[in-house]
Amino acid sequence: MFENEPDTATVDRRTVHPNAAVEIVHNFWAEVWQHPHNPDAIDDLVTEDFVITSGGTEIRGREQFKAWVHSFHDAIGDIELVPIESFQSADGSRVTSRWELTGFNRGYAGTEADGRPVHMTGTAVWAVLPDGRLTHNWVERNALEVYLRLNGPTAS
Repeated sequence: MFENEPDTATVDRRTVHPNAAVEIVHNFWAEVWQHPHNPDAIDDLVTEDFVITSGGTEIRGREQFKAWVHSFHDAIGDIELVPIESFQSADGSRVTSRWELTGFNRGYAGTEADGRPVHMTGTAVWAVLPDGRLTHNWVERNALEVYLRLNGPTAS
């Protein structure tokens, strides 16, 4: 069992229909990572002790996660994250997705804020509680490739 997850033996899995797990994750992305961008929706969508593990780093707690999201929005303007395909476990406790993010560079990873296009892809695995809240997200993305592209010569 992972940290901040309830013992499944004591959880009533009937609260959220298992087939709704993908919709729950897609709703999170629509609220937080698509226009009109509402990072404050995090308060209703994730647990207080939410954890995101991104690139081997853990961000713990809802408030720290919100700060991380705000910093991401500050570094990449006009973010749009679109799920490409998503799958869920039989009981709805896990959702895995491939996704694509676009926007423009406002200083991502310490690069010059030059407005160049940003295109990022990644995968995410989500832990979804029976009440529909998200409790953990493990994400990997092509951050190095994006960084190298943004540090390369500009197109003439």
